Amino acid sequence: MKRSGVISIVITCIILVVVIGGFAFYLTHKSRSKGEEVVESTAVQKVLQKDLERNYPPTPKEVVKYFAEITKCFYNEEYSEEDLEDLATQIQLLYDEELIGNKSQEDYMKDLRSEIASMKDNKYTIVGYEVSPSTDVEFFTEKEDSCARLYCNFYVKQGAGNVPSLEQFVLRKDEAGHWKIMGWDLVNE
Repeated sequence: MKRSGVISIVITCIILVVVIGGFAFYLTHKSRSKGEEVVESTAVQKVLQKDLERNYPPTPKEVVKYFAEITKCFYNEEYSEEDLEDLATQIQLLYDEELIGNKSQEDYMKDLRSEIASMKDNKYTIVGYEVSPSTDVEFFTEKEDSCARLYCNFYVKQGAGNVPSLEQFVLRKDEAGHWKIMGWDLVNE
């Protein structure tokens, strides 16, 4: 009797596992059976989904990494005119007010379109980037403002070769405590 009781418990457990597993399989494949196609987000969509009001990058390094992701989208991806304007708006949220004040929005967009066209005409793409390690970020004070200096090495491809392009970024902390890009400059030609 005891042996048959154990066997019936084991059989009941196996049946439960099969039923639960089958139900889980059904739920995960239900949408595909209805003919719905799972669509992957594009790189542009992923970048634009970031809500900087709620989730602003906390460090200078993270700000430059997000800047690099948007820059890759500008030069590597296909997108609509509306997406271009959204990308431009998103990247400007990373800029210091002083940097934004240097150009009108119209001039900024004109220069951005020209730069993107030039990169695409010359068949340049950004294949990767490398931001300075956090330990290499130089923090300093300028006119009572907290500032940071760090580097980002962009790997630019033209044809069969990759060319590193080292950029130096300077950021300043704003009143809200967010690190904003004051400017950047090419370190090597």
